[in-house]
Amino acid sequence: MNHDLHGRHALVCGASQGIGRAAAMALATRGADVTILARNRDALADTCAALPKPLATQAHGWIAADIGEHAALIAQVSAAANARSFQILINNTAGPAPGPIASATAEQFLDTFQRHLIANQLLVQAVLPGMREAGFGRIVNVISTSVKEPLRNLGVSNTIRGAVASWAKTLAGELGHLGITVNNVLPGFTRTQRLDQIIRERMSATGHSEELISKGMLASVPAGRFAEADEIAAAIAFLASPAAGYINGVNLPVDGGRTQSL
Repeated sequence: MNHDLHGRHALVCGASQGIGRAAAMALATRGADVTILARNRDALADTCAALPKPLATQAHGWIAADIGEHAALIAQVSAAANARSFQILINNTAGPAPGPIASATAEQFLDTFQRHLIANQLLVQAVLPGMREAGFGRIVNVISTSVKEPLRNLGVSNTIRGAVASWAKTLAGELGHLGITVNNVLPGFTRTQRLDQIIRERMSATGHSEELISKGMLASVPAGRFAEADEIAAAIAFLASPAAGYINGVNLPVDGGRTQSL
């Protein structure tokens, strides 16, 4: 089974921390040249310096950009793609603030739509010519298990994540004949800053302790623990590999068995 990514160039969004950083590490370990994208220049520089180079020919880089500033984002990504085309795109963007859907504002929906679905679309358009030319492309979107089962108190996220999943499924049908696959990874509860934020919000809303909140969350996870970011990254790296060439248009939960639906 071929997991080798030598000679492939990957763009990993949201890669200065959490799942994005772990994904960049996993792809680099498998031989890919990795360009990481996020807003924080210092964090990007630190992450880029830490990326493994098991092959002497590997060259990593970074792009400092805000995923919500579309004109500047695409100008920088297009310039990088013109210098060297991308064959792998990992769409990964921080989720919106928790909250019930009944009190969500129109601005919250629009901002999240722009930062997730529209940014994904523009990034795909920027890297697609290189994938077409190579006859190989892997687009992996990190979204949420909420596309299968809505999550409590994540109204805006539930809504937009579902839209991204439908967008990805449609795109998979259009690009499959070109050797380009489009898949979604659905992380469960994973030890990241996002999980810390959700726990804090629940503590504030209920007055319960962190231990009690965590225990309640884990009660729904058959594995009985939170995931580590590198466990999600392993699924991303597999879907980005040649070995996954016949997997297209799927939603892959990586959640310790928490999702109850098929």
